[in-house]
Amino acid sequence: MSILHRITGVVLAFGAILIAIWLSTVAYNPDLSNQIFEFLSGFLGRLFLFVWTLILFYHLCNGIRHLFWDSGKGFEIRQVYRSGWIAVTCSFVLTVVVWTVGYTACG
Repeated sequence: MSILHRITGVVLAFGAILIAIWLSTVAYNPDLSNQIFEFLSGFLGRLFLFVWTLILFYHLCNGIRHLFWDSGKGFEIRQVYRSGWIAVTCSFVLTVVVWTVGYTACG
């Protein structure tokens, strides 16, 4: 779980850079912005955004787990495994909630 937390941090950084580039094209190159938007609206783009959202929530939940560790709690092996599975489960639940609410709000 620890190495996965680090990997997701790197993936989030690259994803944030790509999203920042896309947002900057809105102001400087509307044609490219529309092409990127069309890609993100398609299957592969939505899959990318879904996985990026899942990674975001995993990193968040695992970061909260690390905060508990920083306070000296949850170091017993049983608690470590349990908190790891809680982080994974919460990341899936939060991702599904965000995407469900997003689809509902967009019609």
